[in-house]
Amino acid sequence: MMLHGANIYKYARELDCEADEIIDFSSNINCYQPEQELHIPNAVITKYADTNYTALKNSIAKEYQIDAKEIALLNGATAAIYALMDSLKAKSVYLYAPLYGEYQKAALKSKKDIYKINRIENIDTEVEEKSIVVFVNPSTPEGSYYELDELFLEWKKKKCTIILDESFIEFEGHKSLRKQIQDYKKLYIIQSFSKFYACAGVRIGAIFTHKKNIEKIMPPLWNISSLDAEFLQKMLSDAAFKPSALEIHKEQKEELQNILKSSNIFDQIVESDANFILVHTPNAAELFEHLLAHKILVRTCGSFDYLSDEWLRFAVKGAKAHKKLQAAFESFAKL
Repeated sequence: MMLHGANIYKYARELDCEADEIIDFSSNINCYQPEQELHIPNAVITKYADTNYTALKNSIAKEYQIDAKEIALLNGATAAIYALMDSLKAKSVYLYAPLYGEYQKAALKSKKDIYKINRIENIDTEVEEKSIVVFVNPSTPEGSYYELDELFLEWKKKKCTIILDESFIEFEGHKSLRKQIQDYKKLYIIQSFSKFYACAGVRIGAIFTHKKNIEKIMPPLWNISSLDAEFLQKMLSDAAFKPSALEIHKEQKEELQNILKSSNIFDQIVESDANFILVHTPNAAELFEHLLAHKILVRTCGSFDYLSDEWLRFAVKGAKAHKKLQAAFESFAKL
């Protein structure tokens, strides 16, 4: 099995180059990354932060149209997943797979019993009453958006604890189930900010849930740095960022789709509702190595349930990166 992408530093060592010389199509953060100048007052650095992060929660509440009391902030979405699993008492966890692998690791760490449902082929599989269900929407690694109303009602009837990961929902403006957290107290929504706001190094993730659940999730004091909080507040307050990001995402995603299709390399290109595209080719191993030789890194997907290393994922990037990808495809076709 090939190692999947994303470890750009490992491949930089192999290629004997700097990491920033590699075009990282395995990294699924927003391709729109405007320059940000962050001026930090001395008070931000020299004083202890507000342990409740009131200002940041208010900014998030305004952007996501929820109550600030319905937000738990942690040191990244992955930390939020682990903290949430630890806080839940139910033992049975149903993972709608394929999905982000840390959900399984977090459930195992919390000593829970794991059951997997192939959401692509058997999404209507029954789940146990009062169990935990985990669904990523839009999904990973293929970016499918699911209308979950009927399934959500079934989960509620069975009094399930529902974990929805909506980390990619902003890219195409699909309906969120955030409004349901006031009506159904066993709903938890995982929200990453690094994907849409293109700040993977800023470690802030959120859990949106009924305010009565927040106190059960116990992150350590000051688990978010003042600098990270200040940066995300600046991004959230930038009124021009979101419309610009959405416009550029639409243009660049269409460009990437056209490049993938015109290459004639892939026998399947999956329609996506996120900022990445899943493709299939029996020649994936050779293509991966060919692209890597051209300092282009892509995500292989054999580590995902129900997929093999014949599936590759390409994140949406800028025009310059796309042009280099197209040239690498053309040289591959001549081999």
